Amino acid sequence: RNSRMTSPQTRGSGACRGAEASLGRRARAAALLAAVGVPLGGCVGFSADGGLGPAHGYAALGLRKDIVKVSDETAAVGAAARAEQLLRRPLTPDSAVQVALLKNRALQASFNDLGVSEAEFVQATLPPVPRISLSRTGGDFTLEVERSVAASLIELLTLPVRIPIAQNRFRAEQYRAVGQVLRLAGEARRQFYRTVSANQSVAYLEQALASAGSASTLATQLGETGALNKLEQAREHAFYSELGAQLAKARVLQRVEREKLIRLLGLWGREIDFKLPNGLPALPGRLVSGTRIEAEAIKKRADIQTARFELQSLAGQYGLNQVSGFINVLDVGYSDRYERSKAFEPNEQGGFNVTREKSFGRGYSVDLVIPIYDFGTTVVRGAREAYLGAAHRLAEKAVNARSEVREAYQRYRGQYDITRHYQGSVLPLRKTIQDQALLQYSGMLIDVTTLIIDARSRILSNIQAIEAQRDFWIAATDLRAAVIGGGFAGEGFGGESAGVEAVAGGGGETLASATPGG
Repeated sequence: RNSRMTSPQTRGSGACRGAEASLGRRARAAALLAAVGVPLGGCVGFSADGGLGPAHGYAALGLRKDIVKVSDETAAVGAAARAEQLLRRPLTPDSAVQVALLKNRALQASFNDLGVSEAEFVQATLPPVPRISLSRTGGDFTLEVERSVAASLIELLTLPVRIPIAQNRFRAEQYRAVGQVLRLAGEARRQFYRTVSANQSVAYLEQALASAGSASTLATQLGETGALNKLEQAREHAFYSELGAQLAKARVLQRVEREKLIRLLGLWGREIDFKLPNGLPALPGRLVSGTRIEAEAIKKRADIQTARFELQSLAGQYGLNQVSGFINVLDVGYSDRYERSKAFEPNEQGGFNVTREKSFGRGYSVDLVIPIYDFGTTVVRGAREAYLGAAHRLAEKAVNARSEVREAYQRYRGQYDITRHYQGSVLPLRKTIQDQALLQYSGMLIDVTTLIIDARSRILSNIQAIEAQRDFWIAATDLRAAVIGGGFAGEGFGGESAGVEAVAGGGGETLASATPGG
């Protein structure tokens, strides 16, 4: 009886030892996969700045500004405080750019997109995750337990190749974020010049309207004395009325341009009550040199850097597909199976004999996809075409960058000469003509019609001079954008006119179209 009592204990302890041994083997298999994967995967983690290192560098060196990723309340409060400090004083082109870099929500969203790309990069550098499966089936007298752990051998062996591919893809995303920073900075600067130009045009038209109002009042008084006939009075009144209509149109455009600037700066509430200078900056004393700007653009432009890293990533992917094109799924793992059953057989005494059976098996599993219809040709061909397409796009960007830099410099240099011509020649001559015409009118040598025509021409010339000065500063911004990236705005050069559009091209009988030679 003692023997029968101890026998089950002995079998139970043996089963426990077998289970412990099985668990130890599975642990060793998982540890082996991890041990192989860790040196292959390396130690890639998240960066402290969220991948904004290149963007910080371009902002500091190219723009002389800084950027902030608003990811918590402390950063949000700090950015708002800095923007509020800048908005207390009249904005300058530089302070407007800085406010946009701090407050624009679309830029912050692009920083978050970069954070998503960094998370994907870190995930791509990790070894393949083992898959653990457990199944248990049983009936009245049977029990079957199957356990396995497996991992992709292809992903594990190609991990050293996949890491540089993921890194180049992430670097491309970093320079795409750089492009977003530069594009916002350039557009904010352009819109600043457009808004100030619209304000300056409105201020000049208000002065002209005041002078025309005084002349209209004088014409009425002279008509009452009989010194001025009704035709000349009507011409003077019509000039005053037309000028008032063009001023109203210029004021509408002034408000539109300001709202565009507000949107770019990301302002709302009381922040929109910022102040702007009374006029555009004066022309610089020395122009930017045009030598070596093409080579500088090829070296510094953010979009070219993005295309380069994309090409390197596709080149690595092309090589990887050539290696793994035939077999791209190869999973290996460890598995074991435990079975237990009972059988009942009748005996001579009228009872049943119980027979217990146990079995334990272990081994390895391999999952392989057999390319019956495709032996990797389509994958390799697609990767090759993608790589060649990226190479051609990079070459196109390089060619276009050189052309854009040359075009931007020609606009920059030409607009400088045009602005100086207006300020040094056209405006002084227009003033002389109007002064002499006023003297001759006072001496009754000319009639009021000639005086009105000269006044219209002078107004038109002054508005054109303001817009020429605005276009020069926009051209300077475009030149910088063409050199370091950030969106070359050659097609939209100069923007909508705040004065000439209102005075010379608004459709119908406008002030300039009614002026001979206008």
